[in-house]
Amino acid sequence: MIITPSILTADFSRLGEVCDEAIAAGIDWIHLDVMDGNFVINKTVTFGPAVISSLRNHVGPDIKLDCHLMITNVSDTWKQFADAGVNLIIAHIEACDDFSKLINDMREYGVECGLVFNPDTPVDDVLPYLPDLDLILVMSVVPGKGGQSFMEEMALNKVKKLRSIIDEQIAAGGRKTLLMIDGGIKSHNIGLVNDAGVEVAVVGSGLINDKATIAENLVLLHSELDK
Repeated sequence: MIITPSILTADFSRLGEVCDEAIAAGIDWIHLDVMDGNFVINKTVTFGPAVISSLRNHVGPDIKLDCHLMITNVSDTWKQFADAGVNLIIAHIEACDDFSKLINDMREYGVECGLVFNPDTPVDDVLPYLPDLDLILVMSVVPGKGGQSFMEEMALNKVKKLRSIIDEQIAAGGRKTLLMIDGGIKSHNIGLVNDAGVEVAVVGSGLINDKATIAENLVLLHSELDK
């Protein structure tokens, strides 16, 4: 499993240092949560393309950056994030009227396309787009609201259904769509999502907190995966 840190829980005055610490611990994929103060429950605006461009320059070209766009006007603004240097843009199906066009536009622009859907959105709503996606993200909490518990039954049911469909898609010669999960992932439940078939886990406070270093937390997470 790939573990990617969400730097949303980091001290924003130290974003570069936090990324350096993560990279030194062996991480080569960083997850950027972008909120516009409108789409999600949390009315806070996080960082935009200018900050992401600075982070890209700081970490260099070999680190993968994705951005999870929790914004209302994704169809009008995603190019700004591509131009800022992210490799993968993950957009909410709930915030886009024509997701097929969005996928095609991103593909033509040379950026990877991911789809994310809220806990109350059924899996069936995203299946038509699955064959064309580089990644699909299952939210295991309501996006934008901190301190929530992992929604185990809902998330695992969605993951298992998607895992089965993606495996069939690959077996038929289709795209290898990566399966990601985000929300409340910590050492006590990362084994559950791994067993269910998740390939990429976004970890926020389980990696970046005041109790231990990123390297120490990463060792703990991997030790749970190895059980």
